[in-house]
Amino acid sequence: MNYVGDIIRPPSEASSIIIQVTVGCSHNKCTFCGAYKDKSKMFRIRSNEEITENLAFAAQYCTRQKRVFLADGDVLILSQKRLLTLFKQIKKSLPQVNRIALYGNAKAIRSKSVQDLKELKELGLHRIYMGLESGDNDVLAFVKKGETAESMIEAGQLVKEAGVFLSVTVLLGLGGRSGSIRHAQESARVLNRMQPKQIAALCLMPLTNTELGENYKKGTFQLPDTKEILIELRELIQHIDCDPVQFMANHASNYLPLSGRFGRDKPDMLESIKQALAGNKSLVQEQYRAL
Repeated sequence: MNYVGDIIRPPSEASSIIIQVTVGCSHNKCTFCGAYKDKSKMFRIRSNEEITENLAFAAQYCTRQKRVFLADGDVLILSQKRLLTLFKQIKKSLPQVNRIALYGNAKAIRSKSVQDLKELKELGLHRIYMGLESGDNDVLAFVKKGETAESMIEAGQLVKEAGVFLSVTVLLGLGGRSGSIRHAQESARVLNRMQPKQIAALCLMPLTNTELGENYKKGTFQLPDTKEILIELRELIQHIDCDPVQFMANHASNYLPLSGRFGRDKPDMLESIKQALAGNKSLVQEQYRAL
């Protein structure tokens, strides 16, 4: 497969065929994200020839895989016409594929109508991964997300109305020490308005190639400590009112791996956090945490 740079994909897409349709991220201004800061990952849409070449490779060597993930950061930024052509091409080249997933930032999602998303769903679009990061407008402005809570709620509701599976990511610690609780509560409020099918809570790990990482190094951004992150996670879970929803805090960045469904497993998750805060449950050691 002909990829440009490293490929970023959700953990749940580990067994998918990954077709790189865009290089980088169309926004690429978030102060916490270092995934696309390298010049080789400056945003561009790959040519039809490049995409066709990779589909041909997949058709020859990935015949047992039934899912496709479209990389990089924002494939939905393509025009509807080009997306429809791409999805039809995937269907023709990879007839065994029954699910297509991709990242979609809120701006790109809002550029589509419900009917647009339904058309893509009919051609195999199953899941959109959207990074909420925070529901707190102050935090969103601070990290230069380019969105507000309301604009992301609008995007999330578009996906839900189209009947496409919506997976939303929240970044624990992004509110800093002083804004930790508000960050959790506001994120839960926004998630309750979106009603996604899946919520993933990751922990912020400041990167040296980011503006936020530099602020952390200088001491102008204070990251919550382990106990404070657990309290933030507890606050988030307590205020989420989505049922049913798959909740995951089992990414490699998390101190306390949790996974389950609300509302069936919510009490057990809260009990696990309680036990961890009391020192009765072991946490992932710092050297084993990763992005």
